[in-house]
Amino acid sequence: MRLPYAQQLSQWCSSLWTSLTHERLIHSSAIAQRTLNQIIRNGPVKRKPPRQGPLEGRPQMKGLVLQTIIRKPKKPNSAQRKCCRVRLSNGKEITAYIPKEKHTLQEHHVVLIQGGRTQDLPGLKVKVVRGKYDCAHTAK
Repeated sequence: MRLPYAQQLSQWCSSLWTSLTHERLIHSSAIAQRTLNQIIRNGPVKRKPPRQGPLEGRPQMKGLVLQTIIRKPKKPNSAQRKCCRVRLSNGKEITAYIPKEKHTLQEHHVVLIQGGRTQDLPGLKVKVVRGKYDCAHTAK
């Protein structure tokens, strides 16, 4: 059902006004002010949705260890970093870093994963939480 012309015009004017005030709030500096014609032609500002990692915005997530692997770090460092392949509770499979020394993780162990990048291992953006579920604390 089509709206009467006056109602369409009032809706269009209100949406235009909100986009104008929105732009003034976002771009309060004199760098990138769009003209009225540009706003009419291109429409309101479209925001990109925030990027979500494997944890989907959650602080921690439970997962099941599929296999433990050893990775070698980037160029100036040399070591053998202990990692594990984990299937998260949302169904995604990721590689997680196991911090500290001496772990006893094996296949089918349940672990807690949290965000946190390991700088010298490219592609690893999550870590295993020690002392939770089947991943024991480090020995003192």
